[in-house]
Amino acid sequence: MLKQYLLVLVAAGLISIAAPFAAAQGSPSNDQPAPPSQDNGMRRHGPPDPAERTAELTKKLKLTSDQQAKVQDALQSERSQMESVHHDASLSQPDRHVKMMDIRKSTNAQIRSLLDTNQQKRWDEIEARREQRMQDRRQGPPDAGSGPPPQ
Repeated sequence: MLKQYLLVLVAAGLISIAAPFAAAQGSPSNDQPAPPSQDNGMRRHGPPDPAERTAELTKKLKLTSDQQAKVQDALQSERSQMESVHHDASLSQPDRHVKMMDIRKSTNAQIRSLLDTNQQKRWDEIEARREQRMQDRRQGPPDAGSGPPPQ
């Protein structure tokens, strides 16, 4: 009777030890990258694709085909300049940031100059909202740091 009890106890112990390993075999490993997913409402990091950005602006601003080509060229130029600055190890982080902001302002001015009066008004609204989002992001959530400290 004692042998059977001991055998059941050892078997239960082995099963409890082996179960997590067996479960890990059936699930994907955490160190493998996840497959690329479709855009599910989440913003991805990194520079936007010039073609996607042009399509977005075409919808919002009703760009003509001539404007589309010029806007896409400007955005592709911006992207290559940004990548060059990003990979320039001789620049400090603040200098890199300033250069990137200058590139962005230059591209925005270039795009704005391609637009008619109505499109420029809409562009200014879009840029004002983008600036506000950036400023909100820098400041953090409205209630950050308020309230009593946790106990």
